[in-house]
Amino acid sequence: MVYDIIIDPFVQMVEQPDFLLQVLWEGFVSGILYALIALGFVLIFKASGVFNFAQGIMVVFAGLTLVGLHENGVPAFLALLLTIGVMGVLAYGVERVVMRPLVNQPDIILLMATIGLTYFLIGFGELVFGGEPKRMIADELWLPTGSTAIEMGDGGLVILQHIDIAAAVIAMVMVAGLGVFFNKTRIGRALRAVADDHQAALSVGISLNQIWAIVWFAAGIVALATGIMWGARSDVSFALEIIAFKALPVLILGGFTSIPGAIIGGLIIGFGEKLGEIYWGPMVGGGIESWLAYIIALIFLLFRPQGLFGERIIERV
Repeated sequence: MVYDIIIDPFVQMVEQPDFLLQVLWEGFVSGILYALIALGFVLIFKASGVFNFAQGIMVVFAGLTLVGLHENGVPAFLALLLTIGVMGVLAYGVERVVMRPLVNQPDIILLMATIGLTYFLIGFGELVFGGEPKRMIADELWLPTGSTAIEMGDGGLVILQHIDIAAAVIAMVMVAGLGVFFNKTRIGRALRAVADDHQAALSVGISLNQIWAIVWFAAGIVALATGIMWGARSDVSFALEIIAFKALPVLILGGFTSIPGAIIGGLIIGFGEKLGEIYWGPMVGGGIESWLAYIIALIFLLFRPQGLFGERIIERV
């Protein structure tokens, strides 16, 4: 039993290095997409201290809006631009209707407000787009199809799906872009000031309402990119919301306010769940990919609750 759990999985990795590389590649793609989802949460949490429960449904809503516009005769790239506009309107509406009236309210009130926003978007999305899964317009957006097989020295093959390569590249570009936005731009510096101290930011003339609208819009763009990539790999449906909640373990690992933490946490979860499913999953009947991430997060909570890059909060009494 001990051999099967501790030794045998690593023996399989050594004996089949090509298969191990295939598993690691799939874990990398999943991990970088998890990190992209987590960035949407990080953006809003850094600026307002609000855990945006609605980020998952925003992924679905953005994807459905894009597909729905195209189904009604709008050209693909025009539909993409219009969807960006829709996410901008949503960001403005959230700031005006949700954030502004609830400023200085307890965090739990703001969390409940985002839960209410979640169910509003679910109901509105089902009313407008229906509840059936839809095909992402990957070809119309010029996303690549097909695959490339890389032959290994031992005769094995590693197969790279072109859509996975595109997803990884786009996600990494967006992550890098957001990092530059946070650290090099005036708005990014203002956002970090708001994250550090709302009152101090107000005292130097930074508009909280403007910053909140910007970060909700940025989170909407992240949600749109995530919806396109995940939708292209499967389809666009309300089930994507469940995938989006894989960002929770990512945030617990990396810290709720850290962009590097979101990246590292996403990769840990991506690699961990793929390796666990392939090499340890058969011992428990399979299917551990759906819950292993939460077990990893629970272990981190026990030993480092602030995450790898999170700040330790010390309250003086």
